[in-house]
Amino acid sequence: MPRSLSRRSVLATTAAAATAAAVSPLATASPALAAAPPTLPNGTSKDKVLVVGMDGLRHDVIAAANAPHLKAMMANGTYGTSLLYADPMAATSSGPGWSTISTGVWPDKHGVKENSFAGKNYAKYPGFLARLAQVRPQLSTYAAVDWKPLDAQGTVTPGADATLVLDGDRDGYTAHDATIAAETESILRNQNPDVLFVYFGQTDIAGHNSGAASAAYRQAIDVQDGHLGRLLAAIKARPAYAGERWTVIVTTDHGHTDAGGHGGSAIEERRTFVLAQGPGIAAGARPADTRLVDVAATVFHQLGIVPDPSWGLDGKPIQERSTDPFETLYPALAGRADETGIPAGVLGWTRTAPSGWSVVNSAMGTGGVAEWRGWSFATDEFWSRSQRDQSRELNVRSRGVFAVADSDEWADKTSSGPFDSTLVTPAYAVAGKTAVTLGFTTHYRQEGAQSARVLASWNGGTPVEVKRYTADVIAQPQALTLAVPSGAANVSFRFHYTGSNNWYWVIDGVKITTA
Repeated sequence: MPRSLSRRSVLATTAAAATAAAVSPLATASPALAAAPPTLPNGTSKDKVLVVGMDGLRHDVIAAANAPHLKAMMANGTYGTSLLYADPMAATSSGPGWSTISTGVWPDKHGVKENSFAGKNYAKYPGFLARLAQVRPQLSTYAAVDWKPLDAQGTVTPGADATLVLDGDRDGYTAHDATIAAETESILRNQNPDVLFVYFGQTDIAGHNSGAASAAYRQAIDVQDGHLGRLLAAIKARPAYAGERWTVIVTTDHGHTDAGGHGGSAIEERRTFVLAQGPGIAAGARPADTRLVDVAATVFHQLGIVPDPSWGLDGKPIQERSTDPFETLYPALAGRADETGIPAGVLGWTRTAPSGWSVVNSAMGTGGVAEWRGWSFATDEFWSRSQRDQSRELNVRSRGVFAVADSDEWADKTSSGPFDSTLVTPAYAVAGKTAVTLGFTTHYRQEGAQSARVLASWNGGTPVEVKRYTADVIAQPQALTLAVPSGAANVSFRFHYTGSNNWYWVIDGVKITTA
């Protein structure tokens, strides 16, 4: 949560003063009085899910912490790391981050861009607990938070049968995190909940006060890891555990700079992760195509709920892999060549096209930055590191490896001639079909005389333009449906981009369907 220095100072001096709580709707006493946990309705499902949110937990610091329970989950489950958006889509702060986790959609849908929550659209994109109350009201659900806006703004708690809401900003997070852990442990051991969301906030405070490179930050991770351990032990101690199917998901809303703080576009601020173990979730997997919107989708999947397309989810279950042809290129990814702002150890680009694909650079200029000489294939971290704050961070609907034509970055080194490159798909069979649909995700910024065109070639004939972009299209799915001409046996598509130190065009998730 981005807080002013004065607020962080107040939080630091009151960290031990956990004295008050607002508990609703079933529990009313202050945790200072050791109130009993609320009584939840009896659960109805053998499939059960616990989501644990740890605010501001930078995943690349976990290895340096003790954190045995997080590390055991990494060994026993699937651990996907990814990067957030940045402004102007949304700040790397808690309001947008937890909204993304809870709703399963990106900020351009849920509407939360910073911690005022102005523009929130939870009516159309509710949190997963609210959605469960609509479609599976018989489930027993619980939420516990000590950053109050997650309740007051309707981000997480709506739909829960019982909630514990504490005020960490006022009282300090250390004791309230411990109260949340103790109450949730009791509920897990002694009651029969189906779905739980619990939030711990002290890692974010330690990051603000001491920085993510500090011993205090690692200690805060260790403490929250201990809370996680108590919850995992409580699940295993349940009398009915052998007949239940438990999924546990751990996630965070944003990262932190080494010096402390977030809200901006630095890689360290954008770091997030989804860590999950449970039925059907592979042990030890490290997928590169997981994103923060996948938490809600994974909750639904583990409960056997198929999301309605009208929900507009951007996420997918953590165990579901992208079938995009660009995902085959990981072995070819290389480190920087001409780029200077990308660490040497970041492997994230290649000009090697997937099998059956090709790049035509016959009209391409000479020189320029090697990584971007014509259509290339890159990862989010590599490409967005090439230049911050030019909306590369907004490419949120691409996953893993994507195709990019970037005349802006190419022109950062001496070159001659235009950027003129064409990405060509394989030929797809359409014989006997009446229509073919080209689906893909695009992230495009328009400037000047640059051009971006999609062309179709039937039976290897002269390509015909079927789509032209003349304005920005920021991280949006596309679907172009074409009538199949009489006698056409196959079709291939071309993505033709030209520019002269203009912007860029990203293509991902290419999928062909016929009717």
